[in-house]
Amino acid sequence: MTAPKETSVKPAAPKSTGVQQVTITQADSDQRLDRWFKKHYPHLTHGRLEKLLRTGQIRIDGKRAKAADRLESGQIVRVPPLGEANTPRPDDFAYEPKPVSARDAEALRKTVLFKDDDVIVINKPAGLAVQGGTGLDTNVDAMLEALQFDAPERPRLVHRLDRDTSGCLVLARNQAAARKLTEAFRDKTTRKVYWAVTVGAPKMNEGKIDAPLAKQSVAAVGRRAAERVQIDEEDGKNAVTYYAVIERAHDKAAWIALMPLTGRTHQLRAHCVALGTPILGDGKYAGAKAYFAREALSNQLHLHARSIKIPHPTKRGFVDVTAPLPAHMQKTWDFFEFAAKPDGDPFAGLQL
Repeated sequence: MTAPKETSVKPAAPKSTGVQQVTITQADSDQRLDRWFKKHYPHLTHGRLEKLLRTGQIRIDGKRAKAADRLESGQIVRVPPLGEANTPRPDDFAYEPKPVSARDAEALRKTVLFKDDDVIVINKPAGLAVQGGTGLDTNVDAMLEALQFDAPERPRLVHRLDRDTSGCLVLARNQAAARKLTEAFRDKTTRKVYWAVTVGAPKMNEGKIDAPLAKQSVAAVGRRAAERVQIDEEDGKNAVTYYAVIERAHDKAAWIALMPLTGRTHQLRAHCVALGTPILGDGKYAGAKAYFAREALSNQLHLHARSIKIPHPTKRGFVDVTAPLPAHMQKTWDFFEFAAKPDGDPFAGLQL
């Protein structure tokens, strides 16, 4: 299936001159506000856009906005009356969900770890993309109607996991919850812990990786540049990860816990390479060095979003969920005879 475009609100009819409240989708996340307007409202001139921004008529989540502001999924953009420019490009915000097969729907429902009126957390399978793209007809976004259950609204994505990463993926069941959950990710009040197996063992049992990341240039990696990052002290975005070694397989491999404080693309994968211990199965970043014992261990990426703790969007307390390991990682745990669970929280004493 081809992933449809989405928004939680429909744009104004072509002749409407009213204010629009448009929810930013994952597809438009991390995009400058002025470029978002150019994409969806091509008839709006740059000069007029700047005037609307100066006079406060364009707002993000109710606050005055600037052209360079970067949008995040779940934010609400106030679009004032634009006259003839008020009509977005055809189908820019249109969303017509395609039918999900009964088999796919049932499989996705079986991944649900937590569900209430506002939040769903699933254990995303490794290899299933969160959103569509070239060659990615099957993805979570295209199948969200299977997780609507009895709610009046289709669930919304509020963050992402790499296609090859398994584990906790949070969905909002309504627009209000989407805004609150997105704020929690943005304001770093969400605690995410990942489990990984590394090729080689870090020298220190615990530590902090503070290494800015930037997308690699087109010249470096060709057309798939946006899918790779590298450490860049000058132009990279701040990226911080804490790690703790839970168990070692001599110097051959290690079971480690990772807690990212930022959410950059491929952050944990790039940071593990920087540590000198790439994640098992991560050929994208470590090539042949990412594999060993091929006859006994899976070549899939050994990175799992083990747990997430996030403030509940409408109630006191937190949504606190743990995801069991996928089959290919459980096989590796058995191979190395790793313990069933760590002895306590590896980050319990960490002062952030």
